[in-house]
Amino acid sequence: MTAPAIAFVLLSAVFHALWNFIAKRAQGGVSFLWLFGVMEAILYFPFVWYTVSADHHDIDGAALVFIIGSGILHMLYFLLLSKGYQVGDLSIVYPLARAIGPLISTIAAILIFGERPSVLAMVGALLICGGVFGLTGDPRRLRERNALPGVTFAALTGLAIAGYTLWDAYAVGELQIAPLIFQWGLGLSRMVMLTPFALKDWGSVQSAWHQDKWKAAFVAVFSSLSYILILVALSVSPVSYVAPMRVISTLIGVALGTGLLKEGDVSRRLSAAAVMVVGVIALSLG
Repeated sequence: MTAPAIAFVLLSAVFHALWNFIAKRAQGGVSFLWLFGVMEAILYFPFVWYTVSADHHDIDGAALVFIIGSGILHMLYFLLLSKGYQVGDLSIVYPLARAIGPLISTIAAILIFGERPSVLAMVGALLICGGVFGLTGDPRRLRERNALPGVTFAALTGLAIAGYTLWDAYAVGELQIAPLIFQWGLGLSRMVMLTPFALKDWGSVQSAWHQDKWKAAFVAVFSSLSYILILVALSVSPVSYVAPMRVISTLIGVALGTGLLKEGDVSRRLSAAAVMVVGVIALSLG
């Protein structure tokens, strides 16, 4: 990976952990997702308009299909993640989802895109797996009612992450859709698809506005900014390197969950997250 690509991924990791921390503290659900989607569309529209006007970007049929398809995948991701935060700890749901997604993405990139990571990179992937098991602790605990729902939704969220990572990498890499336009378009399509559900339960939307409007604004700004940086990195670097390196954000997420949200098991969770980060470093160097 080039130095700029690494810098983009690391900065994205900070933004990603921060918006997840804020999202965990919101009421979540479709109403919150739709609300921050509306804010995202409005706040980023001037920048998209300038980009289209200045660089004369054309959106053809293939680009439109990939933008809408990405919107569907990201909508699924946000819904699963939101549900995971409702039933599980941030310091378990967030790291597990962020680890499972890149691992599947890396394997799929090898099989589908023909990428060939080195031995060191594969060692890094194994370290990430070890960190995942360390986060869950005793495997028998996964049968407990208070642990299993969070782990289940984290795993499903990871699958969604892998899906949109591969899909989006092709869109910005092969089709060369501008990252800003692509991110805004997928966010807009996601918001449009959620509008009927939001209108059906308008009382919940009003509640989300009164209780969480500033949280929604924060997520709208930083979730988009975080992913735009990743799209830029994906446009110039292999999926098998960018996707796993994103797991660096787990250390921040676990620190926020254990430190500020008082979710407990600080030593074990931070140690496991640190192992995952070492794995990501090895993978990126490989």
